[in-house]
Amino acid sequence: MNATTRPNLPVQERQWESAVLDLEAYLARIDYHGSIAPTIETLSALQRAHLDVIAFENLNIITGGEIRLDLASLQDKLVYHRRGGYCHEQNILFATVLDRLGFDVTGRSARMLMGGDERELTAIGHTCLNVRVGGNDWHVDVGVGNTGPREPIPLEDGVEVSHGLWVYRLNRTEAGRWLLRYRRHDGWFNLYQFSEEPYYRVDYEDHNYGVATHPKSPFVRRIVAQRNGEAIRYALTDCELKVFRPDEPPEKHSILPEMMPELLRDVFGLDLPQEALSLLVDRAQAMCGVEVKEDSLGA
Repeated sequence: MNATTRPNLPVQERQWESAVLDLEAYLARIDYHGSIAPTIETLSALQRAHLDVIAFENLNIITGGEIRLDLASLQDKLVYHRRGGYCHEQNILFATVLDRLGFDVTGRSARMLMGGDERELTAIGHTCLNVRVGGNDWHVDVGVGNTGPREPIPLEDGVEVSHGLWVYRLNRTEAGRWLLRYRRHDGWFNLYQFSEEPYYRVDYEDHNYGVATHPKSPFVRRIVAQRNGEAIRYALTDCELKVFRPDEPPEKHSILPEMMPELLRDVFGLDLPQEALSLLVDRAQAMCGVEVKEDSLGA
């Protein structure tokens, strides 16, 4: 049945509205030329290709823009203008692509821990996905920046997977949630936890509004850009750049605010309009000051 003739499907099955997706433009954006059959091999390849190209970033918020989650806005920003985005943007776009290709995709929402104890009850707000392939459930997330998995993870208690040299595991907590952890040089790191409750676009709109506008949100207060690579990963926070390699402590570099345009272009693949770059440099100067350490990338 054609996707445009599905008006009576349940909400969960029609929430992604994938009929109007520009699939060809998305596949060209991530430079993907492989199979599009709804298999686990395709899902893994698409996730890797997406992460290789589309950076995690919040720069629209910092430069006074708006974060919108309708498909037209997501395509315009992440596909046509070759920008990045954060979890809501990236995973909703990716879910729409997967739905269009025939995958069974359900939205999830996680509680970020970022190293905290799983018994700590943090707020719901991180968008992630469940994808069912061949009768099996897989946890999928292209929107958690430099710390995230590069491939689907089977939804099985105690499973440990290697994505290249990056290692992840899922565990069931005493509260019945799923806990996603990844291995750093200093041991296992609790990333986030989530339940199997489905979430929908209306939920993500509320989450997105809070993250993009609340004065205490880190995405309102800080410049953020991250890249999730196969062998090396990068995280820019204000005027500090961290470089990550598997099982090694991160390298830390201070940067000059005026070096941000070049850094964003060359490291994160982000080529912003000149007006936005000027606003970003001004914001960086106000946040970081002019003094930098001796290891400054701009020195």
